Amino acid sequence: MFKKIIFLSIGLMMVLSIVACFSAPSSISNNTQKPTQVTPNPAPTSKPATVPDQKPAAISKPFGPIKAKWIDVSVDGSTVSFPVSEVEKNWNTHFKVQVNGSTENFMAYNLDGTIYVRANVCPPCKSVGFSLDKDILVCDRCSTTFKADTGAGIKGACVNYPKASVPNKVVNGNVTLNETDLVKAYQETLKPG
Repeated sequence: MFKKIIFLSIGLMMVLSIVACFSAPSSISNNTQKPTQVTPNPAPTSKPATVPDQKPAAISKPFGPIKAKWIDVSVDGSTVSFPVSEVEKNWNTHFKVQVNGSTENFMAYNLDGTIYVRANVCPPCKSVGFSLDKDILVCDRCSTTFKADTGAGIKGACVNYPKASVPNKVVNGNVTLNETDLVKAYQETLKPG
């Protein structure tokens, strides 16, 4: 008798599952929206990455703090570059550059449509990595906060080590940086300011 009850219960559950599948609203709609058109890039020009028209149109900003994602960069002589699209799709990135035999870390992030590049190091706590929380950079190790637009310290143990900015510009869809500017920003960030 017990086996019959179990068998009937299982059979009833299967029938209810099948009925639920057929009675659930269809996920297929007759939506007639046109696909988003991608406009071709204009003729190659050099624009500063801080021009407000650099806003990523199709990718919405995630909610809450955004952890940085590691990206690869290209090095050609003393020029370091990476695609603008990496910052547009990830919002907060960081990368490594080999300079004079040592590895230096930098961050690139999108703040209100402007791409900022800064040294990515917190000397007292030896951290490499900052989350972007609205307009604030937060050290992933010690939680010291910095203004994302200026790099100035706000609050925390490492507040006296502002994050120096690296001048950058957009050329042919790539953020381009000069090695000398990278080294200068990194060295400035190592000193209390």
